[in-house]
Amino acid sequence: MSSPVMARSASVGADFEGQRRRVAEEFRHMGGRGELELPLPGSGRTRARWAAFTRWARRDLSLARLGEGHADAVAILAELGQAVPADAAGALWGVWAAEPPGYALQARRSGAGWVLSGVKPFCSGARVCTDALVTARSGERRRLFAVDVGHPGLLPRPDSWPAPGMAGSDTLDIVFDEVPAVEVGEPGAYLERPGFHHGGIGVAACWHGGAARVARTLLTASRTWDLDPHALAHLGAVDCRLAAVETLLDEAARAVDADPTDETGGARLRAMRVRAAVEDAVAEVLRRVGRALGATPLGHDAEHARAVADLTVYVRQHHGERDLAALGRAASAARPSWEDA
Repeated sequence: MSSPVMARSASVGADFEGQRRRVAEEFRHMGGRGELELPLPGSGRTRARWAAFTRWARRDLSLARLGEGHADAVAILAELGQAVPADAAGALWGVWAAEPPGYALQARRSGAGWVLSGVKPFCSGARVCTDALVTARSGERRRLFAVDVGHPGLLPRPDSWPAPGMAGSDTLDIVFDEVPAVEVGEPGAYLERPGFHHGGIGVAACWHGGAARVARTLLTASRTWDLDPHALAHLGAVDCRLAAVETLLDEAARAVDADPTDETGGARLRAMRVRAAVEDAVAEVLRRVGRALGATPLGHDAEHARAVADLTVYVRQHHGERDLAALGRAASAARPSWEDA
């Protein structure tokens, strides 16, 4: 006979699974409707691309994570001169490039091709993506490969993401057992291309959408109840931050479209600045909405509570002080526009 605690755990697990299935179904529908077909970075319509990410994130951050990953994979293939295969209509791509300590995915040659073996963590869309771009090591060199996610040697670990945050994104560890792979680009090309930095801003556009979703609860409350001046002050600060991020994304998109191949060398610094600014805005929105409304929406509004949990996890793709230190080094070596001439 199961205990009440075990019963509650099973109920929570079932809810996570239902959420994952709903997100996966909507992701497939987006692909079928052509909603995932976006302008490439630097095509002259970069802002429209990022606006789509923000719009998806306002709907559901897990959905945005999958949609952004697919769009990023298409952009990577185009930038590295490898178009999406003509027979890949209906394909749903992921980009699995995390390499935290303690995990190793190795690539070795096998005949005229490559095979991958080991464990890859943080694979979003593990059971809905049909194809993925995956980083793996051959000796000390990082290489990028395309894999067929349906290959029997690719085994997701269903219990490797027990957390509620981003549960709908189906982000799992995956065991690779001699999985055939096609190399994409030269060794190191994944990180060295300008689009790596353009793509980093695209992720920040998702964070922006998630922050807007959390802030919407406070905005709705201001139109429903007579909020006290303190809560209204929090709303004013949130509005200022989100509007500033929109302006920042506008300017960054113009810069990417003006220099898509990064001839001026400013893409890395630009991406670090935007990501740091958006991460800071997200932290401010989470703090102020929580202080303005207290525990009520976290305890009684499932969609708001899920958005807060999802955003708290997703924004940690920014590595805090480590990324700020890298930005500081880059700013010190550059000539910031705010420097006294």
